[in-house]
Amino acid sequence: MSNIVLSVENLSKQYRIGEIGTGTLSNDLKRWWAQIRGKEDPFSLVGQINDRTQKAESDYVWALKDINFQVKEGSVLGIIGKNGAGKSTLLKLISRITSPTIGSVKIKGRIASLLEVGTGMHPEMTARENIYLNGAIMGMTKQEISRKFDEIVNFAGCALYVDTPVKRYSSGMRVRLGFAVAAFLEPEILIVDEVLAVGDAEFQKRAIGKMKEVSQGGGRTVLFVSHNMASVRNLCNEAIVLENGQIDFQGGTEESISYYLTKEKKLSKLSLESRTDRLGNGKLRITDIQCLRKDNQPSSIIASGDYLKLRFFYVKKESIEHPIIGITIWDKNENLLAAHSTQETGEIVKLDMERGYFEIEYPSLKLTGGTYYIKYLISNRGTQMEDLIDVMEKAIVLEVEPSDYYQSGIINRRRNCAIIDAQFVM
Repeated sequence: MSNIVLSVENLSKQYRIGEIGTGTLSNDLKRWWAQIRGKEDPFSLVGQINDRTQKAESDYVWALKDINFQVKEGSVLGIIGKNGAGKSTLLKLISRITSPTIGSVKIKGRIASLLEVGTGMHPEMTARENIYLNGAIMGMTKQEISRKFDEIVNFAGCALYVDTPVKRYSSGMRVRLGFAVAAFLEPEILIVDEVLAVGDAEFQKRAIGKMKEVSQGGGRTVLFVSHNMASVRNLCNEAIVLENGQIDFQGGTEESISYYLTKEKKLSKLSLESRTDRLGNGKLRITDIQCLRKDNQPSSIIASGDYLKLRFFYVKKESIEHPIIGITIWDKNENLLAAHSTQETGEIVKLDMERGYFEIEYPSLKLTGGTYYIKYLISNRGTQMEDLIDVMEKAIVLEVEPSDYYQSGIINRRRNCAIIDAQFVM
């Protein structure tokens, strides 16, 4: 047990829907009175699981419920799951940003966390001042911080702006600086949540390399959250899959990724009408999606470079003033390959009928052979939560056969994409 640096035991976090803070004073007093008498928390059995596809039936929801795991020194743990599964809440509890409702987190050593752009950075202070501030918060002396100062600045690439207030940095620069501070000030546990997606490809590669160095060479522990399965596979040696605030699977990285992707693929093959994993107010619902060839005949498999038409059937319950349609294509590692939106193209969308369909055409689908997923978004005016009408990730699976598209005699099987043209048809 001596090499266990992080132990999470029966960890649960409950929130009151629509409330900020802990709820009411009377509920806090009831909880406190139960604790001092050694009784069970009266609210421990209250509430529903964190399933965003279900309508709320309680004032309370468990963002996390009964989480248990341990992490050894030098391990890199990947935490994967869909949006809303509880990943960020778990990291906030481990980082002591918020406190658990039930359970405990036992930590051996210092923690540095990078949970969102600008984490730990005071916007009015310069990069130099922020580096020393963060080091001091972690308990380091000025001399210790000074020894690492040049490495941090060089990695972040902000030498020219080291005496400029951080509020004037771009989001990418803030992420680079935040990551460099977190990684180079030698914490025993480094926590990184999604923010690397903000940086460019070169920085992401360097950041992954640094996290490997920190864990393998320095014997430090890393907790890494990402939707990019390739990054998780490249960096982590174990992983857990979260679903609805609970651990759905725990094991080696390959096992966990395979479990997660297989489950998602099975879900995407269900009929759209029977699926509940959608967001939006339901004024309009997509009921079916067809893949069509150029002759308008359905096809379950498309060859690389072929024409493709996606036909979206819908049922409308209420009028929609300014509908916006967005379609995205993702590979099996959850990398975004293509995105098309009527908001960007300026197309005027009219969804007047109670039942109807709209289409999006790809004159030449330049996807290499493999499995891909289609996500759609229907909204009114914008893409804020209150604007969403119907949104579904991995709505359908798109199987693409490799072909000799360039007539070179070589069938391309690489995972890349060069979709250059698409058109909405109403």
